Amino acid sequence: MEKDEARTAAYRANLQDEIDSAALYRELSEAEENPELGRVYARLAEVEEEHAAFWEEKLREAGQEVPPRRVGWRSRMLAMLARRFGTQLVVPTISSMERADSHAYAGQEETSGTPLPSQEGSHARLLSTIAGPASGGLEGGAVARLEGRHRATSGNALRAAVLGANDGLLSNFSLLMGVAGAALSAQSILITGLAGLLAGAGSMAMGEWISVQSSRELYERQISIEAEELKTIPDEEEEELALIYMAKGVPEEQARQMATRIVSDERTALDTLAREELGIDPEELGGSAWTAALTSFVLFAMGAIVPVLPFGFLSGMTAVSLSVGLSTMALFGIGALITLMTGRSVLFSGMRQVLVGLAAAALTYGVGLLIGTAIVG
Repeated sequence: MEKDEARTAAYRANLQDEIDSAALYRELSEAEENPELGRVYARLAEVEEEHAAFWEEKLREAGQEVPPRRVGWRSRMLAMLARRFGTQLVVPTISSMERADSHAYAGQEETSGTPLPSQEGSHARLLSTIAGPASGGLEGGAVARLEGRHRATSGNALRAAVLGANDGLLSNFSLLMGVAGAALSAQSILITGLAGLLAGAGSMAMGEWISVQSSRELYERQISIEAEELKTIPDEEEEELALIYMAKGVPEEQARQMATRIVSDERTALDTLAREELGIDPEELGGSAWTAALTSFVLFAMGAIVPVLPFGFLSGMTAVSLSVGLSTMALFGIGALITLMTGRSVLFSGMRQVLVGLAAAALTYGVGLLIGTAIVG
């Protein structure tokens, strides 16, 4: 009995979600100024209506009364905002809702073997496309970013390089100042610095390898699912591809012609769907894990070696002072490089970086001094 009640409660919850979504998409289709996007929303509303009818039938089969259709307050509020301020105001919120609900049907027995799970996932990806920064569809560079073709642009590569070197410099500089504060010998400080360099660079490299490799495996899994869907439900994939092109501003007739032509060739279709629907470049799959790991290792080591160098041939406060001086110049240089991405003043960014770095080093030096005094006496 409890199991039946839980099942019918799930049916009602699913039905309400579909009613809310259908009503919201209808409102978006009417409020949208771009006619192509308006037709996309209308099509989404039709699909959600079909899903609602599915759950109504499930309730009837379970001997339950089908409740009257009432739109929830959240959908009514979003619809009101869309009518008043435009659809682009609410689409990012709806996109987040769709992403959160995109896997809701994956574990439900009733939807197994039906197009509902794939359609919900399609809606989530489509809304992510529409929620791009360009109103009325995505074009140009925005489309390229969506497709993953410019994810490793020079700006992003520069940011990764600067931050990687900064991590190495700041962490090892702070480490060495802490050890120097404990009044250890230059040899001990040198060994500590080299150990910190290798440990930090190795950790960064391993973390980057795992991150990129996990992403590649996820992308491969997503592409394999897409290939299976292309074989089993090609009509659904063609419809989804057409809607994606319409969301980018392509006229409906042209979008459907493009989708039909692409889906007719399985290899081209899979490549296009991976790029357009999943945002994955199937040739790169996010890049090489080994290259990412090696790059992270080198960048971290380049920053971490700076404060270590003086302790290789000097000792005492002379080595500490030179280490602070070199690290200060390197911190300023990193701050200056950051301005290439932020557009702020070189002096402002450089000095901010120096102040943050010196504050961290002073803190660890002070802690090291206290520990050294407590131990040595």
